[in-house]
Amino acid sequence: MSLFSMPFVDSGVDTALHGVAAVVMVLTVAAAAYGFWKVHEMPINKAHKDQHHQIGLITALTWIGFIWHWVWVIAVIVAFVDGEKALRQIRDVWREKEPQAIVNEPAVKEEQTNA
Repeated sequence: MSLFSMPFVDSGVDTALHGVAAVVMVLTVAAAAYGFWKVHEMPINKAHKDQHHQIGLITALTWIGFIWHWVWVIAVIVAFVDGEKALRQIRDVWREKEPQAIVNEPAVKEEQTNA
């Protein structure tokens, strides 16, 4: 046997190995496509599960996201962020009163300057 000879060449085992490799390659590509599809449909599934008010918008953004991938990111944000709750929290931040320590601080400074 020389250094350049190949095992299983021109035999039935060679043909079987090519067949196995072809099946593995096709299954790998199919599994990758299925995984991509499941990840891509994640915003729609989340919206349906939570009965989101913007299911139509999320579905449209997800489908457009196949072409422009940044749109899919917007679909994920819309699906996973509760907009009403976020707006309530932002509103409460604006309405929040200042803590007492900050409100009383100028009065303490005035007393020190008058004394």
